[in-house]
Amino acid sequence: MPGTKERPPRGENVPVDFMDRAAKLAREGVEKGEGGPFGAVVVHEGKIVGESCNRVLATNDPTAHAEMLAIRAAGARLKRFHLTGCEIYTTCEPCPMCLAALHWAHIARIHYAMTRHDAAAIGFADADIYAAISSPRTPLLHTPSAAAKAVFAAWQAKADRIQY
Repeated sequence: MPGTKERPPRGENVPVDFMDRAAKLAREGVEKGEGGPFGAVVVHEGKIVGESCNRVLATNDPTAHAEMLAIRAAGARLKRFHLTGCEIYTTCEPCPMCLAALHWAHIARIHYAMTRHDAAAIGFADADIYAAISSPRTPLLHTPSAAAKAVFAAWQAKADRIQY
């Protein structure tokens, strides 16, 4: 039918299967009461190397978002902190925290099923975080410190430092 997109064929390592896996993780997490309807899988060379559902409620950790936990699992499995060459499939557009983490991790592509607006419609208020980034509501106070300056200098002088 003109103007319609065909669904990719089902099979091993097809992107829709990765998104379906993320959705399955999200559903399991919701059913267990672990967190919101969010799941994520990190894929490297066609294989899942990290995955998780949202575990904010299970851990009482506000950073235990599916993307954050999947990144951590992928880094541990691949034994590296740069996830260059990896992609992530997540059930929702990443929040600002997760988006920043995905950039830090050097994820090549971010695939998401639902938008931040869809999340807001079911009670997840990332909009205030996006607004806070452009106009912080929490005061940012520059408080110079000789000790902090010394640590920066020590890092810069460290001959075997690994830049990230």
